[in-house]
Amino acid sequence: MTLKLRSTGATDRGLIRSGNQDAFHAGTWLVAVADGMGGMAAGDLASSIAMQTVAPLDLETPEDALVAALRGGIELASGRIRRAVEEDPERQGMGTTLTALLFARTGSCLALAHVGDSRAYLLREGVLKQITRDDTFVQMLIDQGLITPEQASSHPRRAVVTQALQGGEVSPAYATMVPWAGDRWLLCSDGLSNVVRADTLAEVLAGHADREECARRLIDLALRAGGPDNVTVVVADVVAED
Repeated sequence: MTLKLRSTGATDRGLIRSGNQDAFHAGTWLVAVADGMGGMAAGDLASSIAMQTVAPLDLETPEDALVAALRGGIELASGRIRRAVEEDPERQGMGTTLTALLFARTGSCLALAHVGDSRAYLLREGVLKQITRDDTFVQMLIDQGLITPEQASSHPRRAVVTQALQGGEVSPAYATMVPWAGDRWLLCSDGLSNVVRADTLAEVLAGHADREECARRLIDLALRAGGPDNVTVVVADVVAED
């Protein structure tokens, strides 16, 4: 038996924004979410550049090359964003988050890359855990013990991202994990995680076996909560196949 990744994704512009600056990829080996920032056209362009750059990583990759592949993809995306800004100074300040998971061809390992405040959650044996750490001002305050996570949810600077792909120096977080059959991953933009509680996310992920139905339900919950931002979700299952 070999472990495989099976995924689906969905996105919605929400109820307030005039356009959608999110982008996602839900493939056989790679899943990823990007959330653009810096104005309508620029944010949309930044997330699109990032996703188009990392999408070619969706192929069979040896276990020992996973992190290097993700690192190379992020460096290439950052360079392309930098060139896009150089071509049009009005794009100055545009950028994007990126959270990506790459599955090894053997099914024995996966690697995660993260920058910004899009998130990756893992539901394993009924327990949901946030795997990524937000690159945000309020997370920095939490880490310093200055505010609680509950206070962060209503903090006036909760939307301030401390790190993103903007063409300059960036220090993404990388990690590797051993997948288990039955694992369910959720990658999402903050349009979901900012308005839907973690316990509700866990309930939906555990209660909807069908991935597409699960993704639709998550987006519906974000819209019912007011849909203040673009909302994007990728649901990926680790399954055992012959």
